[in-house]
Amino acid sequence: MDQIGTYRILIADDHPLFRDALKQALSGSLSSVEIVEAGTLDEMTARLERDAEIDLVLLDLAMPGVRGFSGLLFLRGQYPSVPVVVVSAHEEGEVIRRCLEFGASGFIPKSIDVDSIRRAVAEVLGGGVWTPPEFDPEAGEGGGSDMTDRLATLTPQQVRVLMMLSEGLLNKQIAFQLGVSEATVKAHVSAILQKLGVDSRTQAVIVASRIEAGQWPGAE
Repeated sequence: MDQIGTYRILIADDHPLFRDALKQALSGSLSSVEIVEAGTLDEMTARLERDAEIDLVLLDLAMPGVRGFSGLLFLRGQYPSVPVVVVSAHEEGEVIRRCLEFGASGFIPKSIDVDSIRRAVAEVLGGGVWTPPEFDPEAGEGGGSDMTDRLATLTPQQVRVLMMLSEGLLNKQIAFQLGVSEATVKAHVSAILQKLGVDSRTQAVIVASRIEAGQWPGAE
């Protein structure tokens, strides 16, 4: 592939060996590239907060602090100007479709070859969207489900609170981790319940588990 420029890329994945493999693949295709890494949601957020020059995030769907699409929802809300490509072993068409609905600029299956990874990254850095050739955007559900639309209305902080609820944390613990008051956490929880159209924290956690599993309820 032709040399395509100088870029800063953040690889967010909790598997060091896979991060190394991605680094080698990209270092061989970009004329000048600086790659930074994160293994958790907190590390990824810290990187983005102190580095305004990130050109692309390569995001795994499963790492500490992230459940399924929650990391993507958080990134698109908090850093809307930074393109995100999901890199995942969950390669089902419905998973790819949801990623695109939530604002991903592409989807790279972990099973594809190095040349395809390089082409995918080049396409997105050039302003395009890349998905596997076999992916049919017209197949599957027509349009997003009601819950998909509701989840997309959550703010980045509400996404984080929802994920912490799913981990069984109490309001006091969530407040401590986020550096906010318990009253603020209660307000976030109330907003989450209202936006998701559920009546309890337990029901919200069930929604979170569906995020992780990639299972989405349609409109009731």
